[in-house]
Amino acid sequence: MSKFKSFLGKLLPKNEQSEDGRDQWPSRTAFLLAAVGGAVGQGNIIRYPSQVFNNVGLQWFIPYLMAIAILAIPTLILEISIGQAYRGGTVVAFNNVHRRMKGVGLASMLVSATVVVYFGIILVWIAKFFRHSFTSPLPWTGRTEEFYYQDVLGQVDPIAGSLSPDGTSVQQYSVYPDFTLIGETVGWSAFIWFCVWLCMCNGVGITGRAVYVTMALPIIMTIIIVGRGVSLPNAGRGVKLYFASWDGAALASGQIWQTACGQVFFSTGVGFGYYISYASYNTKFANAVQDAIILVTTNCFFETVAAFGVFGIVGYLGINPSNTPRLGAFEIGFLTFPEAILAMPGANFWAVFFFLTLLLLGISSTYPMLDVLVTFIQDRWGNKIHRLWVTSGLSVVTFLISLMYCTRAGYYVLDGVDRWINNTTLIFVVWSELAFSTSVYRYRDVIAECGLPAYWTYNFGYFVGQILGVAVAHAVSPPAGAGVGFGIYIVCAIAAVLLSKSPAATAPSFFGKNVFLSKFFFLAFYQGNQLRRDLNVIVGTGKNWKIPVFWGPLLRYVSAPILAIVFSFSYPEFHTLRYDPPYIFGFILAHIVIFAALAGFTIPRYLDVFVPPERREDGVKNYGTNVTEGLLEGELVREVENGSGRGSSEEEPKKQHWYSKKPKA
Repeated sequence: MSKFKSFLGKLLPKNEQSEDGRDQWPSRTAFLLAAVGGAVGQGNIIRYPSQVFNNVGLQWFIPYLMAIAILAIPTLILEISIGQAYRGGTVVAFNNVHRRMKGVGLASMLVSATVVVYFGIILVWIAKFFRHSFTSPLPWTGRTEEFYYQDVLGQVDPIAGSLSPDGTSVQQYSVYPDFTLIGETVGWSAFIWFCVWLCMCNGVGITGRAVYVTMALPIIMTIIIVGRGVSLPNAGRGVKLYFASWDGAALASGQIWQTACGQVFFSTGVGFGYYISYASYNTKFANAVQDAIILVTTNCFFETVAAFGVFGIVGYLGINPSNTPRLGAFEIGFLTFPEAILAMPGANFWAVFFFLTLLLLGISSTYPMLDVLVTFIQDRWGNKIHRLWVTSGLSVVTFLISLMYCTRAGYYVLDGVDRWINNTTLIFVVWSELAFSTSVYRYRDVIAECGLPAYWTYNFGYFVGQILGVAVAHAVSPPAGAGVGFGIYIVCAIAAVLLSKSPAATAPSFFGKNVFLSKFFFLAFYQGNQLRRDLNVIVGTGKNWKIPVFWGPLLRYVSAPILAIVFSFSYPEFHTLRYDPPYIFGFILAHIVIFAALAGFTIPRYLDVFVPPERREDGVKNYGTNVTEGLLEGELVREVENGSGRGSSEEEPKKQHWYSKKPKA
C-alpha cells in the first residue's frame, strides 16, 4: 500500500504554494511552456500557412508584424498583469479592475467553454487520420477528399436552403437529414477528454510536467517536419513564394490587413482567459511584461518557421495561388498534407509522425481552455470542492456536450459555432477588455478632477465615434466612416474640455503646462496611465521590465478601434447565411456570450454570485487622484508621489504607506 501511495505521489505531484496559499507553478519554464501551449497548436501548422498562401509574398509580414506590436503584445501584457497582480481567474481579475467589468471576465470564460467543446472534435479528426496512418497503403490513396469527408467526418450533405432573389427574405431553410451519432467519433472523443483530464487533473503541478510531453516534444517533431518539407524535390519553388516574392500592390487591399490581424489575434490566444488563469498561479512578482513578449514572439516565431515545411510541400506539389483556389485551414491539414504524404518515400512513417504532432499540439491547446473554467470554480468555491473533482466533472460534462458534434451533421454545427465565436464574440470580448479597462478604471478620480458632465461627454464621443464610424463605413464608404468617427470624437473631446472644471491634482510633464492640457490629460489618458502605474507596483518591481508609458494610450486609441473595425465585418456575412440553421445557432450562442459581457455593466450586482464574497468589493478603489496602489494578498500599497494626490495632505510624509485593510467604498 505504501508503494502504491508513493507511486501515486509521483504521478500526481503535490502542488507548490505561494505565500498567499494559492497553487504555484513549479518553475517559470513550466508556466511559459503551458502558456505557449495554449497558443501554439495545430492551427500554427495548418491555419497560418493557409492565410499566408492566400496572401503570399513578403508583403504579408508588414501587416502581420504590425498586428503583433499593436494588438497581441499590449493585450497580453494586460491579461498576464491583472491575472498575476489580482491573484485570480478571469472574473476575479476583471472585477478587480472594476466591478462592472466582471461581465467581461465571465464572457472570456464562456468563450473558452464554448471553444473547448468543439476543439476536442478537431482532435478526433486528427486521431482518425493517425489511426489510419498505420495501414499500408494509406487508405486515402486516390481518394483524399472522399476519405476526409466520408470516412473521417462521416458527413451527410444537407438540402441547401436559399434566400429570395432580391436577398430580402429567406426562401427556404437548409435541412440536415441525419443527426445520428458516429460510434468511432464518440469513442475517440472520450479518449481525447481522458488525455486532457490526465494533463490537468491535479492542478499546475501535473500540468507543469505534462507540458514537457504535449508542448516540448511537438516542437522537436515540427522541426523534423520542416526539415523534411524543405528537402523535398522542387520545395524551393514553394519557399520562394513564401519568403522571396513581393507584391506591394496587395498592401492597398484591406483583405491582407484584416487577415493578418485576425491571424495574430487568434493564434496568440488572447481573450480566451487562460493567460489570466495561468498567470494567477505565477510567483508574486514575476516578470509579466517580459513573459508576455516571450509568449507572443515564441508563438509567432513557431508558426513562421513551421510554415516553411508547408511551403516546401506546396512547391513539391506544384501548386500556387494562380492555379489553386483560396485554401482554408482544414484543407491544408486534412487535404493538402495527406496528399503530399502519399508521394513521400516512407509515407506511413511521415503520416504517423505528422498526425501525432498535430494531436499533441492540439491537446496542449485544449487543457488551458478547460483550466479557465477550473480556475473560476476554484476561485469561487475552492474551499468546498477539491480540484480533482472539479476537473473530473468538467471533463465529463464537456465530453457529453461535445456529442452534438459527433453526429453526421456535426461538422456543419461546428463550423457554424466556430465562425461566430471567433469572428464576433472573441473580438468583442477583447475590445471590451481594452476599451473599458482604460475607461472605467478609477473613473471616480477623473470625475473628482473634471466633473461628471465632462467625463460622460468625453466617453460618449469615444464610444459612439467608434460605433457610428464603422456603421457609416459599411453603409456609405470607409472615408465617410472615418470622418464621422473622428468628427464625433473630436467634437465631444473639445466639449468635454470646455465643460470640465480645473483639476486640483497635477498632470505630468507636458500636460501640466496649462489648464486645458491638464483637463485633456485627466479625461483622455489618466485611467490607462494609472492602471499602468498600479500594476507596475507588482509586476514591474525590482529589475522586472515595467509596463511602458505608451501602453495605456496604445490600448485605448489604437488597439481597441482596430478591433472595433474587425468586429464590424462579421455582421454583413451573417446576412448572407441566415437561411442555414447551424449558422443561426452559432450566431445566437455568440450573442449570449456578448450579453454576459454587457450584463456586467448594466446589472453588476446580479453577477456578484460569480465572485468570492470576500473579494466583491476589490473593484471599488477610493485612493485619491495620482495615488498609486497595488493589491496583493488583501494588502494595499499606497504611494503618494510628490504630494500631488487628493488622498494626501501637507502633514502626510512623502513616502510609501502600508495598510492592512482595503478601505470600504
